[in-house]
Amino acid sequence: MHNNEDKNLIEILDENVSVDIARYTNFVSAPQAGAITTFSGTTRDTFDGKTVVELRYEAYVPMAVRQIQSICSSARATWKIHAIAVAHRLGAVPVGETSVFIAVSAVHRGDALDACKFMIDELKATVPIWKKEVYSNGEVWKENSEFMERRSMDPAENAVDAPGAASTRRVCCGTKSKVSNEESTACGMDSE
Repeated sequence: MHNNEDKNLIEILDENVSVDIARYTNFVSAPQAGAITTFSGTTRDTFDGKTVVELRYEAYVPMAVRQIQSICSSARATWKIHAIAVAHRLGAVPVGETSVFIAVSAVHRGDALDACKFMIDELKATVPIWKKEVYSNGEVWKENSEFMERRSMDPAENAVDAPGAASTRRVCCGTKSKVSNEESTACGMDSE
């Protein structure tokens, strides 16, 4: 999705479509942009001592695009930005490949650097894109640490119910994972 007014390019890429880093970097490039900052999130080979085979992403695409547009608007309201490009893959992303890429251009490096960090932090905390880590001996759906931190700051999420009262709070039920043929419940958090 391309917005000419604010010069944003937002793409949620179908399975087996790689992130074309040069395409997004070229999109934000301009003579008036003295700085281009990028973030490339790649699949690493280990997590907590487990061998990672690949990551798998799913998304509610219309809502994900709307939320990324909102993040772009917030960034533009805070920093002087020329252009923003955001791409996120869906489906399987093998070790070493890029799953998310953000490029931000601005006249000055401070605006580009700060906005790029804000963009990835907000994307991981608020955009409905879900990640499953596939290990050599199992798999687990992951909750991003940014999401969990944001959730823990919500007073409604931390409310204590009166004894005997029916709970109205949403509770993390954990994630089901199967590791070494043993099923367990775990709450996975992304350390990225």
